Amino acid sequence: MFDLHVHSAPCVLPRLAGDVQTVAWYEEGGFEGCVLKGHYEPTAGRAAAAGTGRRVRVHGGIVLNRPAGGLEPAAVDAALALGARVVWMPTLDALGHLEAGLGRPPAAAPGPALAVPPRDPAAAEPVRRILASVAEADAVIATGHLTGPEVGWLVRAAREAGVRRVLVTHPTFLVPDLGEAELRELAELGAALELCAYQLLHQPGCDAARLAAAVRAAGPEHVVLSSDAGQPDTPPAPEALALLVEALAAEGLDRAALEASASELPRRLVEDY
Repeated sequence: MFDLHVHSAPCVLPRLAGDVQTVAWYEEGGFEGCVLKGHYEPTAGRAAAAGTGRRVRVHGGIVLNRPAGGLEPAAVDAALALGARVVWMPTLDALGHLEAGLGRPPAAAPGPALAVPPRDPAAAEPVRRILASVAEADAVIATGHLTGPEVGWLVRAAREAGVRRVLVTHPTFLVPDLGEAELRELAELGAALELCAYQLLHQPGCDAARLAAAVRAAGPEHVVLSSDAGQPDTPPAPEALALLVEALAAEGLDRAALEASASELPRRLVEDY
């Protein structure tokens, strides 16, 4: 398996374990690889350190919240030069995140929430510069906690910029909370759609049936399964991801396709370049 979305300490939010222990769990579980995600700092260096001497391959990225530079092309260029494989749009500092009532941690930087077109037309120029850098590095652009209209704009802008790897971050989460027609449209545009164990374990009103319906709407070949784990009240990430696969299989989805969505598809998204 390959988990492209896990949180570990140090972090501005409480975490179940640090980088080294998290990576050890993946290795013990026989995983091929993982991507460490930090809301407020780039993780390429942390991934390199935690992966030293391990069989499991460890990757990092950057989330474009304010403390990591916000929608700043120079921050993205530096992260990519250091080996980042995923560039996430804002999460905790995103306008959509706040509108969904998800709040900000005490360490949040002051300043207005971040948005992209059509919510903030002024952000078009820096975001297009970021997309050009992501395309040149053949990295992944992920939508973070943008709203539905922003997600649609970003996916199309990424394709226009030549980005080959586009990931819609948990589209059925509280933000962006997309419907099945929107999932199909994004899949037709070539985006990969991420469903997470965190949703199954913690999202109000979300159960395996709802996530299975999303898989069917988008088509399993367009879906990647991630843990989005690392919270103190969530099982270790390898267990959380396995739990998600089992829950979706119990809904009648093809197990082989689900296992590909939790292994081959995310690995190709991050590593085949």
